[in-house]
Amino acid sequence: MLNTLRDITQAVARANSLDAALSLLVVQTRQAMATQCCSIYLLENQHLVLSATEGLEPSSVGVVKMPLSEGLVGLAAEREEAVNLADARIHPRFKFFPEVEEEEYRAFLAVPIIYQKMVVGVIVVQQPNPRQFSEGEEAFLMTLAAQLAVVIRTLKNKAAINDINFQKQVVFSGTTASNGIAIAEGFVLGGVIPLEQEDLACESIEQETHRLKLAINRSKDMLRGISQRFEQDNATDVASIFSAFKLLLDDSSLGGEYIREVSAGWRAESAVSRVSLRYIEQFMAMDDPYLKERASDIRELGQKVLRQLIEPDRLQLEPEKPVILVAKEVDATMLAEFPRYKLAGIVTKLGGVNAHAAILARALGVPALVGVEQVLDTDIDTKLLVLNANRGQLLISPSPAVVNEYQLLINADVEKQKRFQAELSLPTQTQDGKRIKLFLNAGLLSGIESIAEGSDGIGLYRTEIPFMLHQRFPSEKEQINVYRKVLNAAASRPVVMRTLDVGGDKPLPYFPIKEDNPFLGWRGIRLSLDHPELFLVQLRAMLQAGGEGDQLHILLPMVSNLDEIDQTLAYLSQAYEELNVESETNITRPKVGVMLEVPALLYQLKEVAERVDFVSVGSNDLTQYLLAVDRNNPSVSSLFDSFHPSVLRALKRACDECDEFNLDISICGELAGEPYGALLLVAMGYTKLSMNQASLARINYLLRRVSHEYLSEVLNECLAVSNAQQVKAILQKFIEQHQLKDILH
Repeated sequence: MLNTLRDITQAVARANSLDAALSLLVVQTRQAMATQCCSIYLLENQHLVLSATEGLEPSSVGVVKMPLSEGLVGLAAEREEAVNLADARIHPRFKFFPEVEEEEYRAFLAVPIIYQKMVVGVIVVQQPNPRQFSEGEEAFLMTLAAQLAVVIRTLKNKAAINDINFQKQVVFSGTTASNGIAIAEGFVLGGVIPLEQEDLACESIEQETHRLKLAINRSKDMLRGISQRFEQDNATDVASIFSAFKLLLDDSSLGGEYIREVSAGWRAESAVSRVSLRYIEQFMAMDDPYLKERASDIRELGQKVLRQLIEPDRLQLEPEKPVILVAKEVDATMLAEFPRYKLAGIVTKLGGVNAHAAILARALGVPALVGVEQVLDTDIDTKLLVLNANRGQLLISPSPAVVNEYQLLINADVEKQKRFQAELSLPTQTQDGKRIKLFLNAGLLSGIESIAEGSDGIGLYRTEIPFMLHQRFPSEKEQINVYRKVLNAAASRPVVMRTLDVGGDKPLPYFPIKEDNPFLGWRGIRLSLDHPELFLVQLRAMLQAGGEGDQLHILLPMVSNLDEIDQTLAYLSQAYEELNVESETNITRPKVGVMLEVPALLYQLKEVAERVDFVSVGSNDLTQYLLAVDRNNPSVSSLFDSFHPSVLRALKRACDECDEFNLDISICGELAGEPYGALLLVAMGYTKLSMNQASLARINYLLRRVSHEYLSEVLNECLAVSNAQQVKAILQKFIEQHQLKDILH
């Protein structure tokens, strides 16, 4: 049975079209189950459409349609369960279609095909003789339907995007990496040029050398321009990536190796490929994790030079014409190749919300969508796209009416932002006098230039971002330089610096961590404590950057027990004492806090209060761990919801206990920057909210128009309901009653 299931599924998956796949499916299923008839119905616009059959009248394919409320096929889809009948004709839901010529069939078995909780179709087998299909036959068909769900959904998407040359609007779904709406033509950079090129001898060494040198020089110019652009923006952390790549193209490095390979008689493309693959093999054979990871740099650089050889004009966009970049995956260098005014949005097939490109997109304020399946399965280059990252949607070839509606949304949003921005310099205070402090979450230096205006400081500086953008662990001096720039940008306002938080969904390229379950693995403070030689360098750098002032606060990520706090405080004391001996100036010992994201810490807040000065709630991970949902896993991401009543009750408990134990508390997760979330958190008693730059003006505007006392009543109502949808309905009603609907995206 397993072999048969595998053979059918693989045959269907290999088909080059939806129609061919469905035809194969009904033929092979009928043979495997030794039945006289097999048919498949696909759900289109809430109607089940006969899409393929082996046993019914072929001309009825595409003609026979029924709503979910009709027929036995509709019953299987409606109930989302198998319908197994010895004689279908005597069932009250039986519906007769003369055109399908199924008069002779009695035995009937229908199984829904379900993809991520959504019915996509129904598969049916029938026989003339009245009989109940056996449990084994029913189990076989159900297993087949489950295996086919992904395949059929994929083929349906492919068919949709190829339908009548995009005269029909197509909608893709993905995961929001950066909010916003964009309307522009698609620009496909994928465009992945394989490093593995064919070995071809050249006819003229002189000509090929000239081609290669031009490609190398163009690559150098491109990298130099990117590096200078980020240096001008004071983003030296990003600029260093491109400077390092540029050096590798010198004659004394890989650039010279490429040219020598051409001199040996190979074409330029072959030379770049041969040299790159040779070095990649050497680096991959090394035991040192840092050196092994350098293979990815060699590959990335080789592909950049190959792109200049194969499609040198591809990156020359029309001036002043913004595009939505569409690619399999976007790295930091690819994103940086686009001047900001030419980049309207980003869409990728792969990637996560914490990938380099997503981080840069948020810092630049560019709408971005990741994990968009099948987006590269057809040519969408130069097609008009609407990227609605607020809803996780990409529309291809939308109608003029749809484009007009989205343009109105964009215009309205611009006007709203102006209104919100006009009040940003005013203190955030509720109508009944409750002062709320709004802080900024930051990671890139270029994203904190305007910190002095509009916020009360930096509530979360992610020190892992500079680590992620380096090609190695940054030195103590390099870290001091970055941290001082952050503190200076905050203009004497408090800055909460989180110690290195890598692992899980944020690996370092030069320190790979491979685990079966990374979110429950070696990450955050666990990694730092296991590498005191790295941890002490970071602590020393932070202390020196903080100097004699009291601006610096240090935050510890992923703390799950008190021993981790005690060990960290011991290392901090060691670094502090060393520096006071080495330095002529007196260094102030900063306040220390812990991230409240592991649920276990909720039950030890009394002991935590005896050790540290504050806690900062990481609502993203706290939600993830409380609900046992990997928020980056598309199969279960719909279950991730910070408005789940249990999450809200945990947040309320944390705030109440911190108040009881005189422990300062703030929140720095995504929830703080959402209108609904900010309302609930203020109602709970949180007075310090940290969020991305784009949310500051909106949340300030909202909180200045509500009453803390009234919010407390709304909170009690929210805590009494049973699911997140009910919570959001209550908050929606509150927003409407206060005529604040324009606060929402």
